[in-house]
Amino acid sequence: MGLSSSQRAIAAALLVALCGCAVGPNFHRPAPPTANDYGNAPSAGSTAAAAGTGGEVQRFIADRDIPGQWWTLFRSGKLSDLVAQALKGNPNMDAAQAALRQAQLLYKAQRASLWPSVGGSFSAGRSEFPSVTLTPPTNAPSNTYNLFTAQLSLSYMPDVFGGGRRGLEAARAQVEATRYQLIATYVTLSSNVVTTAVEEASLRGQIAATERVLALQHQLTETVQQQQKIGTASNIDLLPQQAAEAQTAASLAPLEKQLGQTRDALTALLGRLPAAEPTETFRLEELTLPAELPVSLPSKLIEQRPDVRQAEENLHAASAEVGVALADMLPQFDITADTGSTALVIRRLFSPYTGFWDVGASLTQTLFDAGALIYKKKAADAALDQAGAQYRATVILACQNVADTLRALRADADALKASAAADRAAKASFELARRQYQLGTLSLVALINAEQTYQNAELALVQAQANRYADTAGLFQALGGGWWNLPEATFK
Repeated sequence: MGLSSSQRAIAAALLVALCGCAVGPNFHRPAPPTANDYGNAPSAGSTAAAAGTGGEVQRFIADRDIPGQWWTLFRSGKLSDLVAQALKGNPNMDAAQAALRQAQLLYKAQRASLWPSVGGSFSAGRSEFPSVTLTPPTNAPSNTYNLFTAQLSLSYMPDVFGGGRRGLEAARAQVEATRYQLIATYVTLSSNVVTTAVEEASLRGQIAATERVLALQHQLTETVQQQQKIGTASNIDLLPQQAAEAQTAASLAPLEKQLGQTRDALTALLGRLPAAEPTETFRLEELTLPAELPVSLPSKLIEQRPDVRQAEENLHAASAEVGVALADMLPQFDITADTGSTALVIRRLFSPYTGFWDVGASLTQTLFDAGALIYKKKAADAALDQAGAQYRATVILACQNVADTLRALRADADALKASAAADRAAKASFELARRQYQLGTLSLVALINAEQTYQNAELALVQAQANRYADTAGLFQALGGGWWNLPEATFK
């Protein structure tokens, strides 16, 4: 005798369950980029050298690993201490760690759905029945009676088509995505502390340079005033010099404002209010420029960048959700069972002849829902397409970040070399102009032009020095920050 269509459907469902298959696409990691470099961005060789702070030669080392605490390469104990304080005290780290704990707990809750659910209940009631018109439901001597019931109930939905397993797969991917978000927070926070410290050092250098030029201008103003008293200079000579000195003095206020705001930003990164500003201060000459710079291939970069790994896990979760949506369109199975005892007197519970039990199974198939399940499946497909596009965009952005930073390292090294030469020439020109003016062989206008050129060269030099430190920190961040070399427990 052949099997009926319903029997064949049940047999097929049981076969799928036994084979452990799950509907929907199986996730495969996207293929890594095939590019061997970052285009015209320099990924080999070395940078230009310049005399003075931040002028060291830096060499690009292909496939060099990155230490987990890369900021120690700047050889500043103060900087390392502040990074440690930020990682411990910044509330964004606490929030990211709490989000990871939440995702892990939600995953465990999702995992429990694959197991049977067992519940216990106890009920007690007092009832009265119309003894004249109805047959007594019990053997109680009167029409008023008590009824006590203790019961265990079991409910189990076999994951025949793998919808539950796909949901668990999506939840696990979300745990990993949240973990990479924590890693990204770690990398970004440590990088921000370093770049903010470099910005502070740059501003202190610019302020010091401005103050040096201002002192020279003040001396020159006093010289012109003395000459005016003896009749060798006039207001036409004095007023332009006073204006130049006043303009330089006015430029200090914006720099000091920026320094104060930078200190506030650094304090906030440490997780403190402005009143708890750290005592540590930074100057460029206190930092060492790392001599060897790692350069990872694009195929390896996608393993190192936490934002790329997070986008990959989001793609994984979206793939699993397609399976969940597809399983919801298929028949749903449910197995239930109850056992317990009921008695008119509570002390008779679980005594002979008071027990009961039942076992049942059901199959449910949606026949009409105005297309709701179909639309949900199509929405899951669209979400998968979106996650795939977002992953590709994240990979492109990661490679762009590295390429931009490599270009900046080479260009800013050249700029520092030129700025250092310009500063030396401007300083020598100013000193020569000042001596010539004192000897009466140079006009005051020419001297003022020379000192303004020197002032601009001093500021440009400090900014060029700071750019090299900031570029170096930016490269370590762009390459992923070396989190994979930290203890595994750091991001658990």
